[in-house]
Amino acid sequence: MKIYFDTSVLVPLFVTDPFSRRARAFLGAKSPVLIVSDFTCAEFSSVISRLVRMKELTVTEAQNAFSNFDIWTAKATTRVEMQPSDVRAVEGMLRRLDLTLRTPDAIGIAISQRIGVDLATFDTKMAACARKLGTAVSAI
Repeated sequence: MKIYFDTSVLVPLFVTDPFSRRARAFLGAKSPVLIVSDFTCAEFSSVISRLVRMKELTVTEAQNAFSNFDIWTAKATTRVEMQPSDVRAVEGMLRRLDLTLRTPDAIGIAISQRIGVDLATFDTKMAACARKLGTAVSAI
């Protein structure tokens, strides 16, 4: 099974938060082929940096999270790049007025659709929109 990991699942693997236990249990139970995109890696970096600015992480904790993330993604994941077609797909999704999507979430859905894999996310709104768009969402 191949699964595209949203940032909401990646962050709890490297920073302790309320979803950490569930994220680790999901990895242990499923043993999926893990897919992350270059965009997700950038978004991960943004979240960690924001946690430092909000003083929820120290600089050292953030540097450790970055280092562990880089090592893990190099060894345990398949990286995919965002494509121009993903941006066009996102624009179409965002113009649907029946969806409550934010651009970063739409990017994750577009990439998972393009490569034909399930999406893993803790974001319930993103999951609901993905399902409306015909994307399979892994239960976490």
